[in-house]
Amino acid sequence: MIKGLTITPPVLGRISIGRIIQKDGKRLPAKDDQFTITSQVQNKDGWVNHPLDEKLRANNEGKLRQIPVRMLFNDPELNLRAEYTLFDRQTGRPLCVGDGESCQRRTNKGVEQLPCPSPDRCPLAQGGACKPYGRLYVNLSEEDELGTFIFRTTGFNSIRTLAARLSYFAAVSGNKLSCLPLQLTLRGKSTTQSYRTPIYFVDLTLRDGVTLKDAVQHARAIDRELSEHGFDQAALEAAAKLGYVNSCFEVDSDGMLDVAEEFYPVETEDVSSTQQGNYQNGLATQNVSSIEQGLRKSVTAVS
Repeated sequence: MIKGLTITPPVLGRISIGRIIQKDGKRLPAKDDQFTITSQVQNKDGWVNHPLDEKLRANNEGKLRQIPVRMLFNDPELNLRAEYTLFDRQTGRPLCVGDGESCQRRTNKGVEQLPCPSPDRCPLAQGGACKPYGRLYVNLSEEDELGTFIFRTTGFNSIRTLAARLSYFAAVSGNKLSCLPLQLTLRGKSTTQSYRTPIYFVDLTLRDGVTLKDAVQHARAIDRELSEHGFDQAALEAAAKLGYVNSCFEVDSDGMLDVAEEFYPVETEDVSSTQQGNYQNGLATQNVSSIEQGLRKSVTAVS
């Protein structure tokens, strides 16, 4: 296998709760109050909707707020990938990826493993340039049982909720997560930080009308049936783990510019440009105090 090549679950399309809009000649991210399922193809108007979008929307009175899904893996962490990620907005390349304890960072010496203090305490993350970046892989169709649709998010609410649900469902089902009848559900809430306006996040629930008891019994029956037919779930998960660790940065380079455009507002561009200059000057290899001095000098020069 080619080292450095990210091997993630095959992606057939995207699930989003946002879109890119044109405003004052700029392309800006905008939130939405419903799901949209798109293909992997774009035209001048943006991503082309997947046929499943129209099919599921017809069953939801126009607003798509629930999507029936199946998990590909029993291990929650194989379905949901999440780290703190700092992107270069100009190229879409990840500059630093960490988990709050350690990080892998691109420097003038290559990729180095360094401590990760988390975005609120890291001088390189100033201006909101480093965010939690989550990717949830789900299966939507029996026509391709190993194909997935990806939901990307930088929202703490979605990442926290999805991580909790996946771990809870895996626990109560006896690690039969891939056999449970689940659905993505869009939820809204208001906070003082949102000025009382609704903000939307993604939850993972059992499908409508299914009790937890029935879901667990159903999952165990499906697991036994698959095993009797020779399906090796453990081998599938082992292969997925090897694919995830085949690269230092677990990203698909084809879509990184789109990710940076969707999740990193224009106002962070100047900060990202300054950070990129700091990397090129080797500041990323120095200690925190040196980085802070470099950032202060850059800010003074800009002002």
